[in-house]
Amino acid sequence: MPALNGLLWLISYWLIGEVVIHFSGLPISSGVVGMLLLCATLAMLRCVPASLAAAAQPLIALLAMLIMPGVVGVFFMLDELAGEWLAILTALLLGTLLSVITTLWLLKRLIGRPNAR
Repeated sequence: MPALNGLLWLISYWLIGEVVIHFSGLPISSGVVGMLLLCATLAMLRCVPASLAAAAQPLIALLAMLIMPGVVGVFFMLDELAGEWLAILTALLLGTLLSVITTLWLLKRLIGRPNAR
């Protein structure tokens, strides 16, 4: 039952993201907006509820499978993307660099901090 409650958390924030995107017209995925709002909520709570952790853990194990359709879709668009290799390479390099820097910064901030639970 805790995982069901956690899944309700995840679906609720996804739907909140849908509402925000619908009314604001932002060109961002509703899942990303929902995730950012959930992250802000958890930062204010300073802990992750056990029900949310129980629902999220199996989804993390399936993350590669959830990303796969987008990767396969790109394979079928190679002709359209042929002239954009410099922009794609730049986006990949900058995105990777920014994600590594952000992860290291967050890790440095959180190491040594006592558990908030």
